[in-house]
Amino acid sequence: MLHSHLRMSGRWSLRPRGEQRNGKPWLVLRGERVEGVLWNGPVLQLHTRGLERLGPDLLERPPRIDAMLDRLRAADGTLWFGESLLDQSLIAGIGNMWLAETLWEAGLSPWRRLRDVPHEDRRRALETAARLMRAAVDGGRSPGRRVYRRAGQPCPRCRTQIRSFGQGDANRLTYWCPACQAGDDPPRA
Repeated sequence: MLHSHLRMSGRWSLRPRGEQRNGKPWLVLRGERVEGVLWNGPVLQLHTRGLERLGPDLLERPPRIDAMLDRLRAADGTLWFGESLLDQSLIAGIGNMWLAETLWEAGLSPWRRLRDVPHEDRRRALETAARLMRAAVDGGRSPGRRVYRRAGQPCPRCRTQIRSFGQGDANRLTYWCPACQAGDDPPRA
């Protein structure tokens, strides 16, 4: 297994294979038509440990949505929905950007307790994430960002100001539209 953690400075990009680039990437993974390029990745490891702890991969063909739903059903219901989708032991592959864009696209709040999110909404979130992520991988390009890193800007759908707030034990910034993605307000500690 190849494990990379971007921390705050790294980034992956998908580009057409052989495209000119400036600088020296940390890693280039070449496919038939596209290549994944890792820039400034502070953590890069190759190992097999930990694979058994990962949930089903959202980019599998086809994604095992029912297995993911089973894991969500067995998870701690007091988790915030957004936090549960970031938990790689439940669903492998969703990071902050995909969480924000997926839940905005699906019209779901990251600030609902998992126990309060109906099965149909969970399924819609997972199917939306799989569709968006697969389109980005197959198309070799990053998606347009509607809410991710756009706090304070108007929502493209309703013009309400996009908000951000740290979520979960890792305090990862979550971005959402409080009008289009109605849910609880984030806790104020």
